[in-house]
Amino acid sequence: MKKLSFVFLLMTSLLQAQKIAGVQLFNPQTNDETPIISFNQQLILRFDDLTNSSQIYRYTIKHYDRNWQDDGLFFTEYANGSLNALIDNFQYSFNTTQAYTHYQLTFPNEKITPKISGNYEIIVYKDSADKPLFKKRFAIYEEAANVGLQMSRYQDAKKPDLRQRIEVQAVGSGTSVTNNINSISMSLMQNNNWNTMITNQRPTSTLGNKMLFQQLGLAFPGNSEFYYFDNKILNQAYDMVANVGSENGQNQTYLFPVWAYPETYQAYGDVNGAYYFRRNDLGIERDANKEADYSMVHFALESLKMNKNIYVLGQFNDYKVDENSLMSYDEANKMYVAKIYLKQGFYNYMLATKNEDGSLNFGEINGNFWQTENLYQSLLYYTPFGRNYDGLLGYGELRTPVR
Repeated sequence: MKKLSFVFLLMTSLLQAQKIAGVQLFNPQTNDETPIISFNQQLILRFDDLTNSSQIYRYTIKHYDRNWQDDGLFFTEYANGSLNALIDNFQYSFNTTQAYTHYQLTFPNEKITPKISGNYEIIVYKDSADKPLFKKRFAIYEEAANVGLQMSRYQDAKKPDLRQRIEVQAVGSGTSVTNNINSISMSLMQNNNWNTMITNQRPTSTLGNKMLFQQLGLAFPGNSEFYYFDNKILNQAYDMVANVGSENGQNQTYLFPVWAYPETYQAYGDVNGAYYFRRNDLGIERDANKEADYSMVHFALESLKMNKNIYVLGQFNDYKVDENSLMSYDEANKMYVAKIYLKQGFYNYMLATKNEDGSLNFGEINGNFWQTENLYQSLLYYTPFGRNYDGLLGYGELRTPVR
């Protein structure tokens, strides 16, 4: 009987998770999906409940160390307010095929306010935080150091055209740097993808409150510009959309196939893996929060069959490798295909393979070029004097392409 109860609870949890879609966390001050803010800024969290019911959802936040490990802090040590707060701002969808309830939360707010800097997760749940519907990472920095980045082509005799090297300079304000120099480390990330992080880099040289990070290992594959599509108009083929339709009352979006192994760099604008919900009818921009519809998006890659799995990844699915992002091979048409149920709008995505060590390779299918414009993000961590947590001293980013 206990086993049956456990199975029922497990299935209930899975079904609840499947009803949540259109999750987005972004900075409204910059209209940027980078979830890293200072203490005087806020983030907006949005998501849809596809059951179209007014459920009561709650949220909490959790603090982590610089390596995203549990640091054992109690809630009262890192935040003021309620441990469990309600998400009470919601509205029903309007004029959509897929009915849903749209929820929105602006935080930090008076319900929960972080009081220390560092790495955090926001956890959204229905009954218990131990059974989350989803989690999203974010970070809060102190503006106690100015962090600058410089990018150059990585000179490697074996692979001269593939990688980009980053150098970081941090200048602290006050005594936070000089008093805690031994506790300071820097982490570097590409395109808001936490899986790409190079962590725990110590300064290669210091001068007073100035620190330089010039390790040769601070290099990333250039990859290529992200693939993209725009289905803000669902009843006609739009940008990178080959065909549209409806099946069993569900919108269908068929993308043009992409090709593997490009030989030359193709320059075109992207948004570094981000996505934006939009709906446009006859030139009229609708309120995407409640009027953007959902569509089954069909991805395709023209390629011979490989001995590796291929995944469709981007910020829209947190670069998560699972059955939803896995492509299957269509023998008849000689292509890899995948279909993902997405809220209409503008999306960036990449196709990735998995290496033997479990890491992801974003250049094997898409190509790898030193000219690619990428977003690089530097996070400067430290342990405040006499404290037991990792704070975030400063943050910097670079979007300038190598030319």
